Amino acid sequence: MDWSTLLRLPMTLLLGLAAIFLLFTLVQLVLLRRHLHAGHRLAASWRALLCVICLALTLLLGGSGYALRGYRLLSGEAPVVDIDAHILSPQRWALTLTWPDGSTRQVELAGDDWRIEAVVLKWKLPALLAGLPPLYRLDRLSGRYDDPAQEMHAPRTVISFDQAGAFDLFNLKRHYPQWLPEVDTVYGSGAYLPLVDQGHYRISLMRTGALVARPDEATRQKIGQPLGS
Repeated sequence: MDWSTLLRLPMTLLLGLAAIFLLFTLVQLVLLRRHLHAGHRLAASWRALLCVICLALTLLLGGSGYALRGYRLLSGEAPVVDIDAHILSPQRWALTLTWPDGSTRQVELAGDDWRIEAVVLKWKLPALLAGLPPLYRLDRLSGRYDDPAQEMHAPRTVISFDQAGAFDLFNLKRHYPQWLPEVDTVYGSGAYLPLVDQGHYRISLMRTGALVARPDEATRQKIGQPLGS
């Protein structure tokens, strides 16, 4: 199994495998205790070795599953999320976010534009040669005003995607860089477009790590300016 295949495993599957190895570790501990009480030192040594191996696999799978929470593979151009906008009042909008897996989320946003940001993680050359692909996770969605003065004083809306935690690759790289020597860089990428009523936008992430936002044709006409793809 290569790195690309491993990282396509869902977080729940990695945690499930960790739970299985943890259970197997507990079974080996019980057998180890029996062999020790019976005086079977050689058999006990083998059980102790199995306990160490299973515990190491438990920690590896569990840690990988939790650290990769919210991250997705970045190969080619990956679809990230679709946004549908409906106006509620001047500079107040209702947005529907739709992910590639079909899940949705309803949010309200203040401003003239929407802006979405993601965290991108890239690996150093040895890991890249081994086939380890870049990763990304969505970070936040926010409103943006066209007038810089209004941006400073008007109410702002920032919506977190709640995909990061204390045991997150970004935080680990920042605070404990020696723990992740194969990580080349972790950086942010963002994109924004004007909000229009009944607007539909598609956001994707290129392999270079750049977020790309594209309105559909009807939205493009409402925006009133030519926007390249």
